[in-house]
Amino acid sequence: MRRALAGPAAMLAVAVLSPAALAAPPPTREVLVVSNNWDGTADFIDTKTFKRVKRLNIIPDEEERVAEIQSNPDDLGYFLAIQQLVGEGHHQYVDDSFTSPNGRFLYVSRPSFADVVAFDLKTDRIVWRAPVEGNRADHMAISHNGRRLLVSASTARKVHEINTRKGKITRSFESGDQPHENNYSADGDTIFHASIGTVYTPTDDPSMDSTKGDRWFQVVDNRTFEVKKRIDMGQKLEEAGYPDQSSAVRPMALSPNERFVYFQVSFMHGFVEYDLKKDKVLRVAELPDRSGVPREEYLLDSAHHGLAMNPRGTKLCAAGTMSDYGAIVRRRDFKHKIIEVGEKPYWATNSADGRFCFMSVSGDDRVSVISYRRAREVRRIRVGDHPQRMRVGTIREAYLR
Repeated sequence: MRRALAGPAAMLAVAVLSPAALAAPPPTREVLVVSNNWDGTADFIDTKTFKRVKRLNIIPDEEERVAEIQSNPDDLGYFLAIQQLVGEGHHQYVDDSFTSPNGRFLYVSRPSFADVVAFDLKTDRIVWRAPVEGNRADHMAISHNGRRLLVSASTARKVHEINTRKGKITRSFESGDQPHENNYSADGDTIFHASIGTVYTPTDDPSMDSTKGDRWFQVVDNRTFEVKKRIDMGQKLEEAGYPDQSSAVRPMALSPNERFVYFQVSFMHGFVEYDLKKDKVLRVAELPDRSGVPREEYLLDSAHHGLAMNPRGTKLCAAGTMSDYGAIVRRRDFKHKIIEVGEKPYWATNSADGRFCFMSVSGDDRVSVISYRRAREVRRIRVGDHPQRMRVGTIREAYLR
């Protein structure tokens, strides 16, 4: 009897479910989302054609936000300080941005407005806003399923986790002064985080390093938000024979097996290789210093700011911020090739297929496309004013029409 009913029942279920269950997902396009910091816009670049397919205004609520800030003296003080100290005389309207995995939403951190907002890419309207604690929002990371977003709350010494469906802060963990970079592990169980301290002060001589505040590299359990490791990388560098180095870890890249982390530190022309299992510095890649200026004139203490590793784990792509170059560095022996990219390169990220390194050239308002295999620039893309963070994601084709 059961066997006799099973066939018709199964056919009925398929007939009832097929329109929804078998419907193809909306077609999407792979894009590089470029955050134009001073412009307050995000450019969507097709990663196959290298052409811009969309520009989004990230501050449609600017008038409301500025009025709100001006009504509070403390908030206004921070707003103006961000403009003068961190923004080089410009408001920092957009720092970091990620698309949702389904290509429907864009999540953006806005430093000067101290918040994270979500845009519906069909309507280009803000659908939720999450103010962070303190007065500035910075770097972010998105979970693999797109349901959680990490954002550094710069002046609150915290990293918040935001539920992307509700736009609500769900958890936080403690950081040092000026929390900065965030990365999820491949399995999502671990968070790699770093704080950079007060990079906008003039106390840049090594003898005054302690005035920069607490700067830690942290390994955090994503299930409990417990800080499992807190490492002073300046101390680790000294132990390895590199004294008088900063503890401020800037952009970082993980090896494919996540045993090693490569990172830039303030004032260093190059990057560090660190063994996460042994907790020790293994090597330092020394790259050319062509800045020609004293360290007191470095942009927010950034000799270099921007680092990516190709998916095979054989090469790294480094942005030589104060020396106006990009570098492709062979991981095995740190031999490198210098690429002339323009003024003030400030971030590096990979194309999804791993063939290219995208490097934002903030002083020239463009993105440099660098081939890992050929170690040369293959394309230049015009973008908005002062591009910084860039992330590869997806957008639904229907939203480009």
